[in-house]
Amino acid sequence: MYRTLIITILSFALALPAAATEAGWALLRNGGQVVLLNHANAPGATEPAAFDIESCRTQRNLSERGRQQARRIGALFAARAAPVEEIFSSRYCRTRDTAELAFGASLVETVDWLDPFDADGEEADARRQRLIEEIEAYTGSGILVMVTHDSYVDAVLGTRPREGEAIIVTAHDGALQTVGRIVFN
Repeated sequence: MYRTLIITILSFALALPAAATEAGWALLRNGGQVVLLNHANAPGATEPAAFDIESCRTQRNLSERGRQQARRIGALFAARAAPVEEIFSSRYCRTRDTAELAFGASLVETVDWLDPFDADGEEADARRQRLIEEIEAYTGSGILVMVTHDSYVDAVLGTRPREGEAIIVTAHDGALQTVGRIVFN
């Protein structure tokens, strides 16, 4: 009895991310969407003590798994979504590398407003506002991808994505809303 119940619950729980992922792809096939993409696998939790934004040697970087994951993300976008028209990336090497491996270096523009930040205070409000303005300004027929960090997504949406997870967002009346998610793992 308990075994059947546990199997049923686990089956349902495992099916939810797959259904959400398929719904996300359906949104992206139609284009005109904005995606916040968490960077691919980069081992560690904090930056090294000698961190320098200008030097990849001093940062957490993509692992080989992360590089493969980024290429897979790009291949799936190419096969299942409208064309990616614009790509913004945080200045951190792991986000820029994720964007370039997934979509090609020629489309990637690095911006400081996608860098991680402290979720409290005036800077947080300014970053949220900038993100909302960028989303509201996007009028393309393809996809706008913004590659950033899990802490950034958590600070602006209140949800922490998995590595390499895509969150489809909209902005209405000055507020952000999640309309879909795609899990790549």
